[in-house]
Amino acid sequence: MLKTTKGQKLSKKELLNTLTYEKVKGKPIYYRDYEKVLEGKLPPEAVIGSSDLQAYLVALIVAYLFSELDKNRYVITTNELGFFTGEDSFRLLDIAIFEKGKFKLTGKYTKIPPKVVIEIDTKADLKDYPSVEDYAFEKTQELLDAGVGKVIWIFTKPKKILLAESGKDWKVQKWDKAFEVLEGVKVNLKDLTEEVS
Repeated sequence: MLKTTKGQKLSKKELLNTLTYEKVKGKPIYYRDYEKVLEGKLPPEAVIGSSDLQAYLVALIVAYLFSELDKNRYVITTNELGFFTGEDSFRLLDIAIFEKGKFKLTGKYTKIPPKVVIEIDTKADLKDYPSVEDYAFEKTQELLDAGVGKVIWIFTKPKKILLAESGKDWKVQKWDKAFEVLEGVKVNLKDLTEEVS
């Protein structure tokens, strides 16, 4: 039995379940540094939480989108929403925008594809991927195949943005260039971060 910081005793199987970030066709993708939790070097909370930069960008973008998008037409969710992409597969979403008429609250992971997904970096353990781009491309394609209309990735270290839409060529751009989220609503990360600095 392994202990969490709250003194809970968990079996290795229970702990691995807690440390599962996403699942693709039954195969788990764990949180980065999950092995350190299994070794007792870190508590689960240390690998599950977001970095300050990721949390800050999510908050800025969501606040901006709430001020710009039509609340009668769209619902914005955040906080790693679980989205079932297929049989025994789910992905976690940093920010997801749904058409209001299609969105339903169930208290569980959703099966409804968002219109737009915005991802900022990742907390996934990437040892089974040659690079972060391979992971991001796989997740992006899976989301598009599951019915998501647009996927936007923000990579903070190289300061690049990936824009992917169903049926269109994917684009990569610098993050000081504005990108369209929906219907003329554009985000410029450089401007957004400078406004509150």
